[in-house]
Amino acid sequence: MRPSLLPAALCLSLNTAVFAADEHDHRVQARHGGIVAEANHLEFELLAQSDVITLFVRDHGKPLATQGASARLTLLSGGEKTEISLLPAGENRLEARGNFALAKDSKAVVLLTMPGQKLANLRFSLR
Repeated sequence: MRPSLLPAALCLSLNTAVFAADEHDHRVQARHGGIVAEANHLEFELLAQSDVITLFVRDHGKPLATQGASARLTLLSGGEKTEISLLPAGENRLEARGNFALAKDSKAVVLLTMPGQKLANLRFSLR
């Protein structure tokens, strides 16, 4: 092999290894009827209803305690923008109760702070 082709061949072999390592399925199932997102190697499920919004947190499918966590949810719905605080509400969930205007095309952006974890920035499109 000519020396000038060696770097190119090396790059191609490295790229192939990266693709091969990422071929397994990472789909996360909604367990509570919500919408799922992943960030920082954690799984999040947002369940938005007109009277309660709940964010479930899992680590590789196992519930992750939310004690000491806090989240700020920005709800964009029908041209309206609403800021909502989500607080720990049990084993692996954060929650807010109230009267929420949800439309079919609503979007939610969540900034979540959990002890010992990086800040998570999550985006959800509500159905």
